[in-house]
Amino acid sequence: MNPAEIDERFVVAQRIMREAADIALRYYRNLAELTIEQKGPQDLVSEADRAVESFIANAILAAFPEDGFVGEETGSRVADSGIWVVDPIDGTQDFLLNLPTWCVSIAFVADGRLAFGLITCPVTGDVYAARVGAGATWNGVPIRAASATSLADGVTAVGYSQRSTPSDLAIIMERLTSAGGVIRSVGSGALMIVWVATGQCIGFVEMVINSWDCLAALCIVNEAGGRTNDFLAENGPAGSGRIVAGAPAVFEQLTALLP
Repeated sequence: MNPAEIDERFVVAQRIMREAADIALRYYRNLAELTIEQKGPQDLVSEADRAVESFIANAILAAFPEDGFVGEETGSRVADSGIWVVDPIDGTQDFLLNLPTWCVSIAFVADGRLAFGLITCPVTGDVYAARVGAGATWNGVPIRAASATSLADGVTAVGYSQRSTPSDLAIIMERLTSAGGVIRSVGSGALMIVWVATGQCIGFVEMVINSWDCLAALCIVNEAGGRTNDFLAENGPAGSGRIVAGAPAVFEQLTALLP
Protein backbone atom coordinates (compact mmCIF):
# COMPACT_ATOMS: atom_id res chain seq x y z
CA MET A 1 0.00 0.00 0.00
CA ASN A 2 1.48 3.36 -1.00
CA PRO A 3 1.90 6.34 1.38
CA ALA A 4 -0.95 8.32 -0.21
CA GLU A 5 -3.40 5.48 0.44
CA ILE A 6 -2.27 5.27 4.07
CA ASP A 7 -2.58 9.05 4.49
CA GLU A 8 -6.11 8.91 3.09
CA ARG A 9 -7.05 6.27 5.64
CA PHE A 10 -5.44 8.24 8.45
CA VAL A 11 -7.58 11.30 7.65
CA VAL A 12 -10.74 9.21 7.49
CA ALA A 13 -9.80 7.40 10.71
CA GLN A 14 -9.61 10.70 12.58
CA ARG A 15 -13.15 11.57 11.53
CA ILE A 16 -14.44 8.11 12.42
CA MET A 17 -12.70 8.33 15.80
CA ARG A 18 -14.36 11.65 16.65
CA GLU A 19 -17.81 10.35 15.77
CA ALA A 20 -17.23 7.07 17.62
CA ALA A 21 -16.13 8.99 20.73
CA ASP A 22 -19.36 11.01 20.64
CA ILE A 23 -21.43 7.82 20.44
CA ALA A 24 -19.54 6.24 23.34
CA LEU A 25 -19.99 9.36 25.46
CA ARG A 26 -23.75 9.33 24.94
CA TYR A 27 -23.88 5.81 26.35
CA TYR A 28 -21.48 6.75 29.17
CA ARG A 29 -23.81 9.54 30.27
CA ASN A 30 -26.71 7.08 30.46
CA LEU A 31 -25.08 4.12 32.18
CA ALA A 32 -28.18 3.15 34.14
CA GLU A 33 -29.96 2.30 30.88
CA LEU A 34 -27.26 0.02 29.44
CA THR A 35 -27.68 -3.68 28.79
CA ILE A 36 -24.60 -5.50 30.12
CA GLU A 37 -23.44 -9.07 29.51
CA GLN A 38 -20.62 -11.13 31.01
CA LYS A 39 -18.33 -12.84 28.49
CA GLY A 40 -16.18 -14.46 31.18
CA PRO A 41 -14.74 -13.83 34.66
CA GLN A 42 -14.23 -10.05 35.04
CA ASP A 43 -14.91 -9.71 31.29
CA LEU A 44 -17.92 -7.53 30.56
CA VAL A 45 -19.48 -6.22 27.37
CA SER A 46 -22.27 -3.69 26.99
CA GLU A 47 -24.51 -2.56 24.19
CA ALA A 48 -22.25 0.51 24.04
CA ASP A 49 -19.24 -1.63 23.02
CA ARG A 50 -21.23 -3.28 20.26
CA ALA A 51 -22.83 -0.06 19.02
CA VAL A 52 -19.54 1.81 18.82
CA GLU A 53 -17.76 -1.05 17.07
CA SER A 54 -20.64 -1.48 14.63
CA PHE A 55 -20.45 2.21 13.76
CA ILE A 56 -16.67 2.06 13.22
CA ALA A 57 -16.82 -1.15 11.18
CA ASN A 58 -19.61 0.15 8.93
CA ALA A 59 -17.89 3.51 8.42
CA ILE A 60 -14.64 1.77 7.42
CA LEU A 61 -16.46 -0.63 5.10
CA ALA A 62 -18.25 2.26 3.40
CA ALA A 63 -15.02 4.17 2.83
CA PHE A 64 -12.66 1.27 2.10
CA PRO A 65 -14.63 -1.87 1.20
CA GLU A 66 -11.45 -3.69 0.17
CA ASP A 67 -9.88 -3.44 3.64
CA GLY A 68 -9.89 -6.05 6.38
CA PHE A 69 -11.17 -5.55 9.91
CA VAL A 70 -10.41 -7.01 13.34
CA GLY A 71 -12.72 -5.99 16.18
CA GLU A 72 -13.06 -7.12 19.76
CA GLU A 73 -16.81 -7.62 19.55
CA THR A 74 -17.59 -8.39 15.89
CA GLY A 75 -14.68 -10.61 14.85
CA SER A 76 -12.57 -10.39 11.71
CA ARG A 77 -12.95 -9.66 8.01
CA VAL A 78 -10.02 -10.92 5.94
CA ALA A 79 -8.51 -8.83 3.14
CA ASP A 80 -5.32 -8.61 1.10
CA SER A 81 -4.91 -4.83 1.41
CA GLY A 82 -4.89 -3.24 4.85
CA ILE A 83 -6.35 -4.35 8.16
CA TRP A 84 -8.06 -2.12 10.71
CA VAL A 85 -7.74 -3.29 14.33
CA VAL A 86 -10.34 -1.75 16.63
CA ASP A 87 -11.30 -1.72 20.28
CA PRO A 88 -14.51 0.31 20.58
CA ILE A 89 -14.22 0.75 24.35
CA ASP A 90 -10.96 -0.38 25.89
CA GLY A 91 -11.56 -0.45 29.61
CA THR A 92 -15.20 -1.52 29.58
CA GLN A 93 -15.24 -2.19 33.32
CA ASP A 94 -13.98 1.32 34.09
CA PHE A 95 -16.54 2.68 31.61
CA LEU A 96 -19.33 0.85 33.46
CA LEU A 97 -18.02 2.01 36.85
CA ASN A 98 -18.26 5.64 35.68
CA LEU A 99 -14.49 6.04 35.71
CA PRO A 100 -12.78 8.16 33.02
CA THR A 101 -10.03 5.63 32.22
CA TRP A 102 -11.39 4.10 29.03
CA CYS A 103 -10.75 4.90 25.39
CA VAL A 104 -11.49 4.17 21.74
CA SER A 105 -8.55 2.60 19.88
CA ILE A 106 -8.00 2.29 16.12
CA ALA A 107 -4.88 0.88 14.46
CA PHE A 108 -4.15 0.26 10.80
CA VAL A 109 -1.84 -2.45 9.51
CA ALA A 110 -0.52 -2.27 5.95
CA ASP A 111 1.65 -4.95 4.35
CA GLY A 112 2.08 -6.67 7.69
CA ARG A 113 3.33 -3.58 9.52
CA LEU A 114 1.74 -0.96 11.71
CA ALA A 115 0.96 2.16 9.67
CA PHE A 116 -0.83 4.38 12.17
CA GLY A 117 -2.53 4.40 15.55
CA LEU A 118 -5.23 6.59 17.06
CA ILE A 119 -6.52 6.63 20.63
CA THR A 120 -9.02 8.99 22.20
CA CYS A 121 -10.20 9.28 25.79
CA PRO A 122 -13.70 10.72 25.30
CA VAL A 123 -14.20 11.84 28.91
CA THR A 124 -11.12 14.06 28.92
CA GLY A 125 -11.06 14.83 25.20
CA ASP A 126 -7.45 13.67 24.89
CA VAL A 127 -6.38 12.40 21.47
CA TYR A 128 -3.16 10.47 20.86
CA ALA A 129 -2.01 9.86 17.30
CA ALA A 130 0.91 8.53 15.31
CA ARG A 131 1.80 7.68 11.73
CA VAL A 132 4.91 5.63 11.08
CA GLY A 133 7.74 7.98 10.19
CA ALA A 134 5.80 11.11 11.17
CA GLY A 135 6.12 11.10 14.95
CA ALA A 136 3.50 10.98 17.69
CA THR A 137 1.27 13.66 19.19
CA TRP A 138 -0.95 14.27 22.20
CA ASN A 139 -3.69 16.76 21.34
CA GLY A 140 -1.59 17.85 18.38
CA VAL A 141 1.59 18.45 20.39
CA PRO A 142 4.63 16.21 19.71
CA ILE A 143 5.48 13.77 22.51
CA ARG A 144 8.53 11.79 23.56
CA ALA A 145 8.99 8.80 25.83
CA ALA A 146 10.76 9.35 29.15
CA SER A 147 14.54 9.38 29.49
CA ALA A 148 14.52 7.04 32.50
CA THR A 149 17.53 4.78 33.00
CA SER A 150 16.26 2.81 35.99
CA LEU A 151 12.91 1.34 37.06
CA ALA A 152 13.24 3.58 40.11
CA ASP A 153 13.05 6.66 37.88
CA GLY A 154 9.29 6.64 37.38
CA VAL A 155 5.99 4.78 37.32
CA THR A 156 5.56 1.43 35.56
CA ALA A 157 2.07 0.37 34.51
CA VAL A 158 1.17 -3.30 34.86
CA GLY A 159 -1.73 -4.95 33.07
CA TYR A 160 -3.53 -8.05 34.27
CA SER A 161 -6.39 -10.24 33.07
CA GLN A 162 -7.87 -13.57 34.04
CA ARG A 163 -5.80 -15.21 31.29
CA SER A 164 -2.70 -14.57 33.40
CA THR A 165 -2.00 -16.37 36.64
CA PRO A 166 -1.89 -14.71 40.06
CA SER A 167 1.59 -16.14 40.57
CA ASP A 168 2.88 -14.46 37.39
CA LEU A 169 1.46 -11.13 38.55
CA ALA A 170 3.02 -11.61 41.98
CA ILE A 171 6.43 -12.23 40.40
CA ILE A 172 6.17 -9.08 38.28
CA MET A 173 5.16 -6.95 41.24
CA GLU A 174 7.87 -8.37 43.50
CA ARG A 175 10.59 -7.81 40.89
CA LEU A 176 9.37 -4.30 40.11
CA THR A 177 9.08 -3.11 43.70
CA SER A 178 12.41 -4.72 44.60
CA ALA A 179 13.97 -2.59 41.85
CA GLY A 180 12.51 0.54 43.43
CA GLY A 181 9.69 0.83 40.93
CA VAL A 182 6.21 2.22 41.48
CA ILE A 183 3.17 0.37 40.10
CA ARG A 184 0.21 1.91 38.28
CA SER A 185 -2.80 0.06 36.89
CA VAL A 186 -6.16 1.04 35.41
CA GLY A 187 -8.73 -0.83 33.34
CA SER A 188 -7.45 0.21 29.90
CA GLY A 189 -4.29 -1.36 28.52
CA ALA A 190 -4.30 1.05 25.59
CA LEU A 191 -4.21 4.08 27.89
CA MET A 192 -1.47 2.64 30.09
CA ILE A 193 0.66 1.93 27.03
CA VAL A 194 0.10 5.37 25.54
CA TRP A 195 1.21 6.93 28.83
CA VAL A 196 4.60 5.45 28.00
CA ALA A 197 4.58 7.56 24.83
CA THR A 198 3.79 10.74 26.79
CA GLY A 199 6.44 10.00 29.43
CA GLN A 200 3.85 9.77 32.21
CA CYS A 201 4.88 6.15 32.69
CA ILE A 202 8.34 4.77 32.02
CA GLY A 203 7.02 1.35 31.07
CA PHE A 204 4.16 -1.08 30.66
CA VAL A 205 4.16 -4.88 30.91
CA GLU A 206 1.48 -7.55 30.69
CA MET A 207 1.64 -11.31 30.29
CA VAL A 208 -1.32 -11.63 27.90
CA ILE A 209 -2.99 -8.83 25.96
CA ASN A 210 -5.10 -8.75 22.79
CA SER A 211 -4.06 -7.04 19.58
CA TRP A 212 -7.00 -4.63 19.66
CA ASP A 213 -5.99 -3.50 23.15
CA CYS A 214 -2.46 -2.56 22.19
CA LEU A 215 -1.57 -2.10 18.50
CA ALA A 216 -2.59 1.56 18.20
CA ALA A 217 -0.78 2.41 21.43
CA LEU A 218 2.34 0.50 20.38
CA CYS A 219 2.51 2.53 17.18
CA ILE A 220 2.30 5.73 19.23
CA VAL A 221 5.01 4.58 21.66
CA ASN A 222 7.40 3.67 18.85
CA GLU A 223 6.86 6.98 17.08
CA ALA A 224 7.44 8.79 20.39
CA GLY A 225 10.90 7.25 20.64
CA GLY A 226 9.97 4.46 23.02
CA ARG A 227 10.79 0.81 22.57
CA THR A 228 8.42 -2.18 22.36
CA ASN A 229 8.51 -5.85 21.57
CA ASP A 230 7.30 -6.62 18.03
CA PHE A 231 3.83 -7.71 19.10
CA LEU A 232 2.45 -7.71 15.56
CA ALA A 233 5.17 -10.01 14.20
CA GLU A 234 4.87 -12.30 17.22
CA ASN A 235 1.06 -12.55 17.38
CA GLY A 236 -0.50 -11.16 14.20
CA PRO A 237 -3.25 -8.54 13.89
CA ALA A 238 -5.83 -10.72 15.69
CA GLY A 239 -3.66 -12.51 18.24
CA SER A 240 -2.70 -12.13 21.87
CA GLY A 241 0.54 -12.41 23.80
CA ARG A 242 3.11 -10.75 26.01
CA ILE A 243 3.84 -7.07 25.78
CA VAL A 244 6.65 -4.82 26.92
CA ALA A 245 6.75 -1.09 26.16
CA GLY A 246 9.03 1.45 27.73
CA ALA A 247 11.63 4.16 27.68
CA PRO A 248 14.55 2.83 25.62
CA ALA A 249 17.07 2.66 28.46
CA VAL A 250 14.79 0.60 30.72
CA PHE A 251 13.35 -1.75 28.09
CA GLU A 252 15.57 -4.68 29.02
CA GLN A 253 14.85 -4.12 32.72
CA LEU A 254 11.11 -4.18 31.95
CA THR A 255 11.48 -7.37 29.91
CA ALA A 256 13.22 -9.01 32.86
CA LEU A 257 10.15 -8.38 35.03
CA LEU A 258 8.14 -11.01 33.15
CA PRO A 259 8.32 -14.61 34.38
